[in-house]
Amino acid sequence: MPWEHELFALLDDLEGQAAAAWESDREAELADRARSEYGAVTLASRLMASRGQVVALDLPHLGRIEGRLDRMASEWCLLSGTGQDWLVPLGAVVGVRGASERSVPEVAWSPVDRLGLRAALRRLAEAGERCLVHLADGTRHEAYVDRVGADFAECRTAGDAPAGVLLVPFSALVAVQSREDQVASTS
Repeated sequence: MPWEHELFALLDDLEGQAAAAWESDREAELADRARSEYGAVTLASRLMASRGQVVALDLPHLGRIEGRLDRMASEWCLLSGTGQDWLVPLGAVVGVRGASERSVPEVAWSPVDRLGLRAALRRLAEAGERCLVHLADGTRHEAYVDRVGADFAECRTAGDAPAGVLLVPFSALVAVQSREDQVASTS
């Protein structure tokens, strides 16, 4: 009988080695799959999971702005701070701090969350609110968003500068800042 015990011990040992090898391969496959799937996570999906939280966005020429992430869409977000709101195209963001470690895939977003930058700017035009339009070249203009085209916003400048129409391509837009108090005059 001792040879039977030795045979069963050998078979148990081989079975244990096979299970350990399978588990090692499985862990490597899962890690590889996780890295591969993370490649499909977008900045917008990470920020969507951060909705309602305080985040900081780094923007060219403006630096860091902080506020509660109130709205999120695939192309833009709305940050609410003390006395002001920031409409920010995601293409202008150079860094984000305070975002959730989770993400919400776009298939789980509501139809309202899928609205583009045009819809957000049209909402500003309908409200008729004076705001500061911050551009990629570092300039800012006190203006009213009057109309929104396919790839630009038509703004009517206000304040100390001579009034006129300013066409702002979406690609040049860094942020639109609206304030509850009086908007300061700008250059």
